Amino acid sequence: MTKRLTKIAATLLAGTAAALFAAPALAQSATAPLRPDQADFRALYKELVETNTTVSAGSCTLAAERMGARLKAAGIPDSAITYYATAEHPKDGGLVAVFPGTSKTLKPMLLLAHIDVVEAKRSDWTRDPFTLIEENGYFYARGTEDDKAQAAVWTDMLIRFAREGYKPKRTIKLALTCGEETAGAFNGAEWLANNKRDLIDAQFALNEGGGGRSDGHGKVMVQTVQVGEKAYQDYTLTVTNPGGHSSQPVRENAIYAMSDALLKIRDFEFPLEFNDTTKAYFAKAGAIRHDAIGDAMVALAANPDDKAAEAKVNTDKMLHSMLRTSCVGTLIEGGHALNALPQSVTANVNCRMFPGHTKEETQAMLEKAIGNPAIKLDPRKKDKPIAKVPPLDPAIVGPMEKLSAKWFPGVPMIPTMSTGATDAVYLGAVGIPTYGAPGIWDDPDFNGIHGLNERMEVKSLYTGRDYLYDLVKDLASK
Repeated sequence: MTKRLTKIAATLLAGTAAALFAAPALAQSATAPLRPDQADFRALYKELVETNTTVSAGSCTLAAERMGARLKAAGIPDSAITYYATAEHPKDGGLVAVFPGTSKTLKPMLLLAHIDVVEAKRSDWTRDPFTLIEENGYFYARGTEDDKAQAAVWTDMLIRFAREGYKPKRTIKLALTCGEETAGAFNGAEWLANNKRDLIDAQFALNEGGGGRSDGHGKVMVQTVQVGEKAYQDYTLTVTNPGGHSSQPVRENAIYAMSDALLKIRDFEFPLEFNDTTKAYFAKAGAIRHDAIGDAMVALAANPDDKAAEAKVNTDKMLHSMLRTSCVGTLIEGGHALNALPQSVTANVNCRMFPGHTKEETQAMLEKAIGNPAIKLDPRKKDKPIAKVPPLDPAIVGPMEKLSAKWFPGVPMIPTMSTGATDAVYLGAVGIPTYGAPGIWDDPDFNGIHGLNERMEVKSLYTGRDYLYDLVKDLASK
């Protein structure tokens, strides 16, 4: 849904880190001949991208079957591939593949990626959104970035391992899932966590959400690993009253009451909070910036009670959101006639809850801020798990940093927490700590993700693929 909001954090460094840390990526040239393994990967990526997986007209089930066929052709047996779908959602299926390790004591690792994509209308796009087009050093199509790049990399990785005869110590699992991009749709990661926990059991998982940021001209300025995220929750606000004829207005008006409530939410500030990830991010990213906000970030990480530093940091909307739960009105509907007093008004308030907080806690704080018992609040998703921040485990983050120095010399790697949401929340809820992996990078404009003419830099994809290949081998060898 909003997974690349993690990478927005990296943009804070764009203006100051470029001169200090920018280095040419050790990447495949857009015009150089592809290695045989890259040519095979490109064909897989093309097939996945060109398989429509929108919730309205596509099929994740078909995309999973096509990826499964490629895994099987590489020598991975049928017994190691599990397809899943429900009778109620036959097109929202996915797969889990298991690549066995040699160790009897090491727990598996899980590679997670969603294969559904945001809607895309051909009439809106410059190019056909479901035809992979390589042009001027970029791949264009819906899903080239979010999240079929990572899904293709993970799938291709198991294929490479099988062809090489690679025998990891740690079992490697792959889960391709559907439903991440559409709130309220069938979510494969949630379903697996709740119904097939043993199938995806792992010591940790690698997911979307991390990655790098370039200057838009081929230089990578920063790499990030996502270590935690907020939890997404919508609340429906409802107010009703008797209504009546508009020629005889009264103060008791549902539209006015809802307006007052939304303005109070606008003005309400959830308290500042830090966790290990955000404290590390503020200290490290702030030190790199060399500007007034950077100084305030460092000061606030050292002393969360520094009100002057907080005020300065709060001028940046992303930093403001990273420090607290945030809620905002997004939809409103009410009234039934032009010449009548409204009988009912509803509004949607979208919240991104700081890790560790429940929907009940957040609802109680909103109700207190509104201060009007006539406004009824109801969470749209009743069983949303609490967001949990995984530990900054050096056994996981350490190899990421080591390999980042190899592939992106001179480029800092910083832990960050997403202000958006990914499927990691469902794995964390069942005890699988999940990290957004570094590697693939975006331009400063986020490559049209969720919008028009989505694109992926060719160099980014091939270099990120090589980085992730090395990373998974490293993590699976220990």
